[in-house]
Amino acid sequence: MKKILFVEDSVRDLRSLQRKLRKAGVEWKSAFAAGGPAALERLGREKFRVLVAGIPESGAEMFQFLGRVRELYPHMVRIVVSGQLNHAVVLESTGLAHQFLSKPFDPEALRVAIDRACSAENLLQDEALAKIVLETGSLPSLPSLYAEVLQEAESPGCSLDRIGEIISKDVGMSAKILQLAGSAFFGYPRRVTSIAKAVLVLGLETIKALVLSAKVFSRFEKIDLPGICIARLWDHSLATGLMARSMATQKDLAQSTIDAAFMAGLLHDVGKLILLDRLPGKYSEINLMINGSHCGLPDAEQKVLGTTHAQIGAYLMTVWGLCEPVIEAIAYHHCPSRCANQGFGVLTAVHLANALEHGDDAGTDGLDHEYLDRLGVGLAEYSETRAG
Repeated sequence: MKKILFVEDSVRDLRSLQRKLRKAGVEWKSAFAAGGPAALERLGREKFRVLVAGIPESGAEMFQFLGRVRELYPHMVRIVVSGQLNHAVVLESTGLAHQFLSKPFDPEALRVAIDRACSAENLLQDEALAKIVLETGSLPSLPSLYAEVLQEAESPGCSLDRIGEIISKDVGMSAKILQLAGSAFFGYPRRVTSIAKAVLVLGLETIKALVLSAKVFSRFEKIDLPGICIARLWDHSLATGLMARSMATQKDLAQSTIDAAFMAGLLHDVGKLILLDRLPGKYSEINLMINGSHCGLPDAEQKVLGTTHAQIGAYLMTVWGLCEPVIEAIAYHHCPSRCANQGFGVLTAVHLANALEHGDDAGTDGLDHEYLDRLGVGLAEYSETRAG
């Protein structure tokens, strides 16, 4: 059973939290601390998987505490609970926490957030690598798109639709916006599966504050790695998202599934982005191994990392609280047969779109034919989709 540490600024708030958790019948192995110093002392004696920190109206000390936790215990999943929904809290929290909840919190929302955070461990069991991934507060963006969204945010006639349009072309900004908008922090009752919905949930002023803050978005500096083209990764990701959305539309799936297919396609290689940002040397080593020995990408990643970019990306997106269909598609886009969900859905569309979009680089060798045969998806069907 995973251990959860709950921290509140005052003893009164802590007792109120304990009563709510008892009433909700939660079954975690929980510990409680009143204030940051008491929590740090507890963390020095015991190892916890998840930290849930309440942010009071004057949250400066708690933010300092969270920064200290991030520095000393990067392996912990950090969840912030706040009743103060303003730009300052959002900007401070987004660099310090992985998920966000609002006060007074819904015990069921808290249960889901904690259970998902704990389940992420199944995707990435290497603790040292998981620690590196959990340190990721934001993902760098393509410089041209970063400049575009900054220019739009600073323009007198700033448009929410236009900002959403730019963000939906960028892997890093899309992931971060979905993390924030999909949390209970902003009071939206369902998981957000589209950038258009995400920007509406957050609102223009919050979006502008996020875009203009150096704490939330950043851009890739020059990547000087042999054979690495950042723009090509973005082009492939966007093309995969568009193709996956087209396939889901042709199958007449629900609109939420169509939206999720696009987002999953856009984010399916987010693990590569994490590696480029956090472990560029390992990414280069993998690339050299592929080019030098004609080794396939998943095999090369297993040899160098002991895992794959798919698992790394799914791990962070799970911790960030993205919806399950998107996470499944990220985790299994190379090997859909391993997923428990075997119906035609988001994963199927992303698996097909990824292999087809690679074209001659992957061709039908990138397809799981056994999986597709079980679903009754023929070569002609997805070849026509590609041609269209």
